[in-house]
Amino acid sequence: MKFSIGEFSRITSLSIKSLRLYHEKEILIPSEIDEFTGYRYYNETNIECARTIKILKEYDFSLAEIKEIIDDCGEESEMMNMLIQKKEEIEKKIDHYKNVSLSIELIIQQEKEIKMKTENEFEIEEKEVETMLIAGYRMKGKYSEVGKAYGILGKTLGRHINGKAMNLYYDSEFKEEDADFEPCFPVRKGNSGDGISVRELKGGKCVSIIHKGPYDKLGDSYKKIFSYINEKNYKTEIPSREVYIKGPGMIFKGNPNNYLTEIQVFIK
Repeated sequence: MKFSIGEFSRITSLSIKSLRLYHEKEILIPSEIDEFTGYRYYNETNIECARTIKILKEYDFSLAEIKEIIDDCGEESEMMNMLIQKKEEIEKKIDHYKNVSLSIELIIQQEKEIKMKTENEFEIEEKEVETMLIAGYRMKGKYSEVGKAYGILGKTLGRHINGKAMNLYYDSEFKEEDADFEPCFPVRKGNSGDGISVRELKGGKCVSIIHKGPYDKLGDSYKKIFSYINEKNYKTEIPSREVYIKGPGMIFKGNPNNYLTEIQVFIK
């Protein structure tokens, strides 16, 4: 029994375009080709081969891999190594896409939080900050060196990060050199080591303001917050914090005039 390419397409649910490609790649060769018309004809054996191809494509095998299997294997036991290898490849892809999904979800959540914050006026407020688990990289030097620390933290604990980048300041004044500060991220979990400290960061009461604009203009917001603290006769505690609500993104650098930084100065 032989079938035309149209009939065979109906029988196997494979398009004629696919059948021509499989013939070209020598994966599914017609049982007969009319030497005068060039018409392709298929038989029962071709049907079984087509079924095998469809299953292997569903298992994410490439056409080259499918050809190798059809040429060299006659049953599942003969392709065990390829099945094991494909399973490992798929598991790696799953892990990769889970990480990608978490990264995208983080961007989405950050943008939602930013939108909620920007709907309100930026005013000084007193608030309670909860204790949180952080991963920090304490350092001494210039503030401009902060990017190095964030790079180390991101590379080491990327999948466990669950909040905005922060900076803890252990000096009570600005220092051009030898500043004592700690870039950090809130994390779900993690282990200390190689200069990274994973620990609970104690919460408490703070005076807070959200600064909109570039980082070199933060002094304007610090003036407002310290004026408020002095009027209230509050005593401050270190470290103070800067929480980078919106800054250079993971994809775009963005406009510095739209950066949002929350300054938190803790009070006794």
